Amino acid sequence: MLDLGHTGQKETIIEGYEFEPIKGYPMLNWRGKRPFRSTHFYPAQLKESYGEETDGWMNQIFWGDNLQVMSHLLKKYRGQIDLIYIDPPFDSKADYKKKILLRGKAVSNDGNSFEEKQYTDIWTNDEYLQFIYERMVLLRELLSEKGSILLHCDWRKVHLIRNIFDEIFGASNFMGHIVWRSMTPSGFKGKSKLGKSHDDILYYCKNRNNFTYNPIIIPYSDAYIEERFSKVDENGRRFKDEKIGTATTTQTLDELKADGKIYYTASGTPRIKHYLDESNGYPADDIWSDIYGENSQSTIQTGYPTQKPEALLERIIKMTSNPGDLVFDCFMGSGTTQSVSMKLGRRFLGADINLGAIQTTTKRLIKVSNEIKSKIQDKNYYLGFQVFNVNHYDVFRNPVEAKELLLKALEIEAAPGGGLWDGEKDGRMVKVMPINRIATRADLNAILSNVDLRTYEIRKAEQPNRPVEQITLVCMGHEPDLAARLKAEMGAIGYKVDIEVVDVLRDGSRIEFKRDSEADISIENNQLLIREFYPMNLLQKLSLMREDGGNWKELVESVLIDWNYDGAVLEPTIVDIPEGSTFVRGVYPVPTNYGTIRIKITDVLSESLELTIQPY
Repeated sequence: MLDLGHTGQKETIIEGYEFEPIKGYPMLNWRGKRPFRSTHFYPAQLKESYGEETDGWMNQIFWGDNLQVMSHLLKKYRGQIDLIYIDPPFDSKADYKKKILLRGKAVSNDGNSFEEKQYTDIWTNDEYLQFIYERMVLLRELLSEKGSILLHCDWRKVHLIRNIFDEIFGASNFMGHIVWRSMTPSGFKGKSKLGKSHDDILYYCKNRNNFTYNPIIIPYSDAYIEERFSKVDENGRRFKDEKIGTATTTQTLDELKADGKIYYTASGTPRIKHYLDESNGYPADDIWSDIYGENSQSTIQTGYPTQKPEALLERIIKMTSNPGDLVFDCFMGSGTTQSVSMKLGRRFLGADINLGAIQTTTKRLIKVSNEIKSKIQDKNYYLGFQVFNVNHYDVFRNPVEAKELLLKALEIEAAPGGGLWDGEKDGRMVKVMPINRIATRADLNAILSNVDLRTYEIRKAEQPNRPVEQITLVCMGHEPDLAARLKAEMGAIGYKVDIEVVDVLRDGSRIEFKRDSEADISIENNQLLIREFYPMNLLQKLSLMREDGGNWKELVESVLIDWNYDGAVLEPTIVDIPEGSTFVRGVYPVPTNYGTIRIKITDVLSESLELTIQPY
């Protein structure tokens, strides 16, 4: 269906994929639908390493836009991933937030806690469908021939996403539509409309003639046992019986008689016995009502919004992969897929654009790895993992807040959410281009697909010699012909526009996007001492004066120390991640063979300060 060719290390070309309707195969169309013809190769920088290789393998998680991450992975992992599970945005028209708590503090007022946006799920017109479509194209190329992909969504877009699946993976490779009852009936609010108690999981494979599937057996409930296994034979064994003509069995009638599994009713009708002690349960179907959603009482609750239960991922991973297989989740969130994969002896890759997701997942994987090592000495577990950045994600720590910071810094009046334009200034409509990467001509498609042509036609009729729109593009680096390209594209459809580009990297040297954290660290009596730590952004959000910050340890999520830093990759031997409401230690014995020391202090906002201390 797709023909991917490589023209070098910098670009992957996608050819031969046009929108050519085929009789009998309906296709989903939307305004601005465009083929995903090529993607650039994006470099990744190894930043942190935890644990050791197993059979030459280290798990990997990536901080970056997953489209760029997958473009990076294509070079090495095309056709190598055995299971993909993704839980992308649902187009829910909402912002998702994580409650930030100070360590050791009860939540009694706004000074002890606040909420920070982790990601926004508000889309302009059909941008959501294009977003999903482009990522599905790359996911299919990464999937192995025996692989499966499961996408988690809900009622909002499931019907449209299934059409995209059929187009890219082929309708014949549809394996099931799983209905997961994520909410109990008691969770319904109000009686004015039909309650919604389930999520949807679409299940496709790469090749229906050769895919991994392991039946999942659901244990019988006590009520089911009492109702169905109600008969008892002369030996006290409980059984249920079925008609011979309808029972499913691999044994012949003579074999069943020899095994004593033919049961005669009072009227002399033969029936087949199914003994309870020979049955583990029934095979799972496409209705899953025995797994409950995450709640505040969960022992593995991370506080990350939309976290999914481990039991759900355990079923999916066991059902569609085998030990040693490679699992990928490019909407990683709290890291449930990676955590369960580690526990089940699978290798994994993961990605997320949100730094909070990377920090949450890293902390979670360190804990899981330590738990497995303390209980099981088995080389069939892949416990080591590495953390990469893709495309130099180091300007904004939280891309969800990046637009707000830019709009405020540039004194732009923000527009209501959900529209094409992000704001307005001096009569110019402002569009903030993708954050933390160079804006390219491909990024202009979102504008071209969503401009209000009816309004432009009216303006053109009223004043044919004037631009129909004055546009300002705000970006972090851009291709030199970006403005000219947009002007030419608009001109090709008959509209004159006035374009200017504000490049923050070039023009915004005085804009302060974030305040760096500070710390007072020293080495005394063969101990590394953290005397004070000042996470400036966190303190500002908490509205605390620097001198009134209290115990700095209340603000710290973790301390990592590499005693022999190589200048590039953090390989910590001190991993101080306190549990519950306890604090980091803040005092660490220095080994005799230490060299260059690298220390990373991460606050409860998931922002980090990294310092290098040279040996004396």
